[in-house]
Amino acid sequence: MLLPFLNKDLLEAGCDEAGRGCLAGAVYAAAVVLPPDFEHETLTDSKQLTPHQRYALREVIEREAIDWAIGRVDPQEIDEINILNASFLAMHRALDQLKIRPQFLLIDGNRFRPYRNLPYRTIVKGDGKYLSIAAASILAKTYRDDYMTELDAAYSQYGWKQNKGYPTRQHRLAIRKYGSTPFHRLTYNLLGDERQLDIPFE
Repeated sequence: MLLPFLNKDLLEAGCDEAGRGCLAGAVYAAAVVLPPDFEHETLTDSKQLTPHQRYALREVIEREAIDWAIGRVDPQEIDEINILNASFLAMHRALDQLKIRPQFLLIDGNRFRPYRNLPYRTIVKGDGKYLSIAAASILAKTYRDDYMTELDAAYSQYGWKQNKGYPTRQHRLAIRKYGSTPFHRLTYNLLGDERQLDIPFE
């Protein structure tokens, strides 16, 4: 059972990101402020849920949250500032869009760049411990999945509708065959270990 809050007397926002390990596409983040009495028996880390469950929970979160917002950092920015800084920036951009200013931040992970002097706590695997972080993980994941599915319409050869830009063998073989796109992160090792692709160069 996930915990509803860390500080029961403060208005908390949970933050999480999606897409750090991808070879292509933006990194997304979400910030979610849930009511102190919010409960949901199936809400948990987005990675533990099916796509159907994630999208069903997104409707619940958007309907019942006190406030929520999405931030993103595009591939060119990721290449300029690196993915760690881009993840922090995406969270900051999500927080910028909240209509209600939280009093405390719950951050998934072990590192964060302070935001407007707000107190915060980083929590490793926090999306499996706190409801607000789990809710943020679901929003970040589903909005990023929607974005990659839209990109797939123009770049279907890379299989982004299925792999969402992650470094699958199919994705890397497509990069070898077709080259990179404006949505690939050029500072990443796009081809990985050539031996793992298991086919000769043409």
